[in-house]
Order: sequence, then structure tokens, then C-alpha cells
Amino acid sequence: MILTKEEVIKIAQLCKIELTEAEIEKFQKELSVVLEYASELQQVNTDGVQEISQVTGLENVLRDDHARQSEYRDAIIANFPDHKDSFLKIKNIL
Repeated sequence: MILTKEEVIKIAQLCKIELTEAEIEKFQKELSVVLEYASELQQVNTDGVQEISQVTGLENVLRDDHARQSEYRDAIIANFPDHKDSFLKIKNIL
């Protein structure tokens, strides 16, 4: 399946990129090769093949997240250049 010039231009517009004439010709060929390969993959018989999302068997290791007081809170506040009570004063950023 060879893409037409108009199809490549439409794809470029959808991607919000501008292409030169040389790039359009280049991508006509390159995108056509990708589509031909995808077409070959569609012809592969996958009956009886189990779907998988990953192959390593690794899983995320998560821990419970618990809020707690920091033992360094008072030291941090005391060492901060400008603070009031238990609040840190910073420069206005807006």
C-alpha cells in the first residue's frame, strides 16, 4: 500500500507539522513501508495465543503510604531564613 501525497499531507496536518516537498516524498515511501509491515503482521495466525501485557514477570512493589510527623520539622523551621510560627516564608512567585 503506497500512501498518496495527499494522505501524507493530511497526516502532517493532524500532527501539526509542516513538511517540504522533499519530506513529503520521503515520508510517502517510509510510511508506506511501515504500513506494509503492519499488513504482514495482520496476516499472522494468532489463534490460541494468549494475550500478555509484559513478558518479564516483574511487578511493581508498593508500600502503604502513611502520613506522619517528621522528627526534623522543628530543626528545619529553625534553620529556615524567614519563618513565622510554624510556617516558612518564601518569595512571592506570582
